[in-house]
Amino acid sequence: MPFDLGLDLAYGVSEGSVRLWIRPSKHLQTIMSILLRKCEGAEAFYADVKRRRSVRDFSDRSVPREIIEDCLLAAGTAPNGANKQPWYFVVVGDPAVKRKIRKAAEQEEQAFYGERASQEWLNDLAPLGTDAHKPFLETAPYLIAIFGQSYGLDAQGKKVKHYYVSESVGIATGLLITALHHAGLVCLTHTPSPMKFLNRILHRPENERPFLLLVVGYPAQNARVPMIEKKTLAEIATFI
Repeated sequence: MPFDLGLDLAYGVSEGSVRLWIRPSKHLQTIMSILLRKCEGAEAFYADVKRRRSVRDFSDRSVPREIIEDCLLAAGTAPNGANKQPWYFVVVGDPAVKRKIRKAAEQEEQAFYGERASQEWLNDLAPLGTDAHKPFLETAPYLIAIFGQSYGLDAQGKKVKHYYVSESVGIATGLLITALHHAGLVCLTHTPSPMKFLNRILHRPENERPFLLLVVGYPAQNARVPMIEKKTLAEIATFI
């Protein structure tokens, strides 16, 4: 079925030859205007999102809960396996709970830096200035624990199969990080391993596996980030 682009056709004679002129109608001009705005929008989005940086120095300045709620709703729009939406977010603002999480996370991090990590891994982390001490887990106003649900439960308690859980939760997490950046906040992806302590502290069921811990808030006034570079388009993509 042909698609009507709204073209006006006209014939003209020039130096003995017949030419076909195509004049864009108002409809086509509208389409082209929209496409141009979309291109400009993509460029503006890239310009904004490339400013995003992981931050480890947080202010204790409070963040309106409504902002976090809207960002979580944005994350919930992520594409996912069979629309099972196999994610769950626990937003932690209680100082006592944040303190428990910090204590448990630092225990795992001490084991990581002292025993588990290879020297190559430690060398790669050195430019980022990371160590086993994680004060931001208490300083930042919010921690968002992200869980992937290996299966769901219906109203009768029967197991419901979930598909592509890691992929689905990963996409949702990427949308959440981008939404937080767009809202003027900063965050840090924190992945102490193992993270099973999150189930215990946050009272989450056995079908939920911790995916990562997102530290959220505003940057401290003296916040610093390492000098790093991102790969070029030629290094990350091929057009065929």
